[in-house]
Amino acid sequence: MNNRRPTLSPDDFERLDSDEPIVLKTSQGVPEQVHVFDDPRNLSRLAVKAALASGRPLLVRGDPGVGKTQLAAAVAIALQRPLVPYVVDARSESRDLLWQFDTVRRLAEAQICGVLRTDRDEVEERLRVSRFIEPGPLWWGFDWKGAKEHCELNGLEIPSVPVGTDPKHGRVVLIDEIDKADIDLPNGLLEALGSGRFRPQGCPDVVMSDPAPLVIVTTNEERVLPDAFVRRCLVLHLELPEKDSELIELLVKRGERHFKDASETLLTKAAQMLVADRRVSPRPRPGQAEYFDLVRAILNLVREGEDEVELLSRLKNFAFKKNSGAGA
Repeated sequence: MNNRRPTLSPDDFERLDSDEPIVLKTSQGVPEQVHVFDDPRNLSRLAVKAALASGRPLLVRGDPGVGKTQLAAAVAIALQRPLVPYVVDARSESRDLLWQFDTVRRLAEAQICGVLRTDRDEVEERLRVSRFIEPGPLWWGFDWKGAKEHCELNGLEIPSVPVGTDPKHGRVVLIDEIDKADIDLPNGLLEALGSGRFRPQGCPDVVMSDPAPLVIVTTNEERVLPDAFVRRCLVLHLELPEKDSELIELLVKRGERHFKDASETLLTKAAQMLVADRRVSPRPRPGQAEYFDLVRAILNLVREGEDEVELLSRLKNFAFKKNSGAGA
């Protein structure tokens, strides 16, 4: 178990205390996203602080669309740390998060050496295993400087650092949708996360440097995670309010932050429609993401003099009713 006490700055916590909206950087053509730490009882803010203070990963549970991934991106901006994301899929293995071995590139290099009739010493150097080891997200999170030096030495790509962030402040590693992979993936991360070190093939040990990374892991609960992994995490259950009036109030409040041109009538009516659909929809029920999608569509489609609410009634099923048999 990693018993090192995290090195933290008071600024880390102060930056998380701001109530100002955090504008998330998105690619061209992707709708702008805004995050505000305004969830009931400020649990997400408190959970992030606890994860920073304990040096433990933060496992964020919740239905799709409640803002789990967005939370990690917002925290990275608030802490002025680069975000190192990895989206898990059914083929992902634990080693992919630590390092990857480029066998195709090494084979191509061997073929070139054969064609050029390269001498033995040069062949050994050109085919040295470490030249084909690429740092994974946790390597960058544990030791950004070491990963960068490894890439410079071996001619590998170095990820860009977003403006306003600095690896010296620490890093935020996002392991997104870990439940998509087999149980071997979280089990395979126990040693690295527990000891704060691992050894890539053909390379020296990678040791966690200060300030330690904040590792955020998300799950949609599609697969049960191993107890040993969950025990090594702090856990945040990110949920929308179950009480209708509280959910409507929360959605309208967030809608006002996202859409400056939206009328209160539009935001309220869309929230009421979503609440009504959540009562009868099978899981995963429509949530915040679907609410934003619907409001954004209305604002982009409505024409002068057209009734927003009438258009809302015509479009809502496209955003809310995504499961077969969910009704018309």
